[in-house]
Amino acid sequence: MKVRNSIRRLKAKDGSIVVRRRGRTFVINKKHPRWNTRLG
Repeated sequence: MKVRNSIRRLKAKDGSIVVRRRGRTFVINKKHPRWNTRLG
């Protein structure tokens, strides 16, 4: 899955999952909630 550079760093963090919902890209991290992001 292609992910923009702005959230690519977060994808590499421990416990991160990249999800596409409703045309948006989310990084969900339950271990470290401050790294949750939304793109689009």
